[in-house]
Amino acid sequence: MGFKASSVSFADVYASSRIGLGTQVAAINQDFGSGNLSVTGGEFDIAIDGSSGLFRVVDNNGSVLFTRNGQFSPNKEGYLVNAQGQFLTGYLLDKETGNYGTTPDRIRVPMGNIAPRATGTVSGIEARGMNLDATAAVPTASPFNPANPNSYNISVPMTVYDSLGQEHRLTQYFVKSATTNTWNVHYQLNDDAPVNGGTIVFDSSGKIVTDETNTIKQFTVTNIPGAETLSIPINYSGATQFGGDFNYQFAQDGFATGEYASMGIGADGTIVANYTNGEMSEVGYIVLADFTNLQGLSPVGGNAWTQTSASGEPLLGRPGFNGMSQLMSQALEDSNVDISTELVNMIITQRTYQANAQSITTQSEMMQNLLNIR
Repeated sequence: MGFKASSVSFADVYASSRIGLGTQVAAINQDFGSGNLSVTGGEFDIAIDGSSGLFRVVDNNGSVLFTRNGQFSPNKEGYLVNAQGQFLTGYLLDKETGNYGTTPDRIRVPMGNIAPRATGTVSGIEARGMNLDATAAVPTASPFNPANPNSYNISVPMTVYDSLGQEHRLTQYFVKSATTNTWNVHYQLNDDAPVNGGTIVFDSSGKIVTDETNTIKQFTVTNIPGAETLSIPINYSGATQFGGDFNYQFAQDGFATGEYASMGIGADGTIVANYTNGEMSEVGYIVLADFTNLQGLSPVGGNAWTQTSASGEPLLGRPGFNGMSQLMSQALEDSNVDISTELVNMIITQRTYQANAQSITTQSEMMQNLLNIR
């Protein structure tokens, strides 16, 4: 996989003014053209979809090599290595700062669980689609009581998470107010006492009044055993009050912990870990290398090359950017050797050899005939 064909360039040999001293190998030219891509389904198989770029790998001694063979698999420590034990490298993402590293490093498959995220850490709860029925009647029972359905118009239960990843049931209760275009909202976590969240006011066109305290409510709970304070902003900026059925669609940003399930690689080299809770976490991205003079690379075996003074320094970049080819995951690049062309060349070489051998035989026979003349 990823093997590159090569051809030999010959030159004649001269010594002073004498000629006819045969030939010598002048150079071995390598063909870095792309081979066909074969879909393998292997989770860690990667193909470079184009002629620009080589994988950057390092061996156990720290020597940097370059290859087009994308057959990788995790070793016992979780690092992606090829059959020769060389490590695939890329730029890793720092989860704390959100920045990529400045030097290529060995890529490691994530291990263990992804940390949970409490609801409210990023955006909280968003009402992406909610309509409160403008024709609804004011509840007959008062004051509000979650145990009495006649004291509210609609209840919306949903799951939220604390800092430990524990699930909690948060129920929102919407109560039509006697005040025109006004609703009261109440919150209840699990079976705790409900909390009054205030009012939501709409204008005469049914759109929510865009006041910060009107569109965003804050729900806070401090008494969750072992967990941090749960503080959730609830955004109703997309809510409406039209004369139609109740409709709601809420999204929240929290999740429980999950185990590592698989790894995916994007066309731009992005490495994403998938977890059993449905979440994804970016690890970093694979780096590709290109050279001004590919013919200057020195082959070291194992479908790998090393840089030389003739090749120049490697130009590192992200797949799909600045002229670099994109990647195709779960696929491999075949050898670019054309079997039919090689067979034709072999036949031509064989016939040339036979012709030269025949000329030597003819010359030998002529010399023998000369010797036999008496």
